[in-house]
Amino acid sequence: MERHFRTDVQANLYASWHPTEAFGIHWDDHDTVIFQLEGAKRWNLYGATRTDPLRLDVEAPEKPEGPPLAEVGLQAGDMLYVPRGWWHAVAATQGRSLHLTCGLAPATGHHLLVWLAGQLLHSPTLRANVPTVAGSAERTAYAEQLRKEVSEALHPHIVSEFAASLDARDPGRPAPSLPYIGDVPADPGLVLALTTARAALEGTDEAVVLRAAGHEWELHPSVRPVLEALVSGARLTLGDLAERSCLTLEQVAALATELVSKDAAAVSHPR
Repeated sequence: MERHFRTDVQANLYASWHPTEAFGIHWDDHDTVIFQLEGAKRWNLYGATRTDPLRLDVEAPEKPEGPPLAEVGLQAGDMLYVPRGWWHAVAATQGRSLHLTCGLAPATGHHLLVWLAGQLLHSPTLRANVPTVAGSAERTAYAEQLRKEVSEALHPHIVSEFAASLDARDPGRPAPSLPYIGDVPADPGLVLALTTARAALEGTDEAVVLRAAGHEWELHPSVRPVLEALVSGARLTLGDLAERSCLTLEQVAALATELVSKDAAAVSHPR
């Protein structure tokens, strides 16, 4: 899901043995995808009373009035999507019940502007003290210069750049490579996998660029088959990766060593 939706996903597992509504009517500050694993659950959906609410917001959503918009019964194998801000109440209906809720962290306009402010720190205007005690003319001039620079920075491709930055900075899931705390040996049976599902790969005939776990590598095009397999989420042995490319086993091991040293990948023995 993280690879497909390009966002962090948290997973909660809920077990119920009786029809009590554990949380009552409530809303979440992220989209959720629910998978019913065992038993049954009743979902009363009330819709949203505030568009795209946030946990830390200037205004709290009002509690819905009246009956639910829909009552959805989930059986084992069913899936349900609940948008951010939709009020809902959940209860088991037939004895024990088990479901998995996956929460998709949103990237809002607020997040984009905070990121953009960091990108603009090269600007003397943004680094300067705000003229809070200056005269009206100086305050106006500062505000106009700030508006101009921020406006220019909000170019048509800014959302794509923001999305690429989010992917590149995603730290992934911690994964040990014990006992290999240094060089990864040229063992064809060792399994290599990236620790982040949001790695990005691009490049030309001259070079390929991998961005993962907050790092960026510019590499020879010969490693593209290896990187494409890893970015797709595959868990492959060093021997398999060498066969997919024109690299030697030793070269694949050297690439693995570099990725593991930056916590962008981990090696393990086959299960």
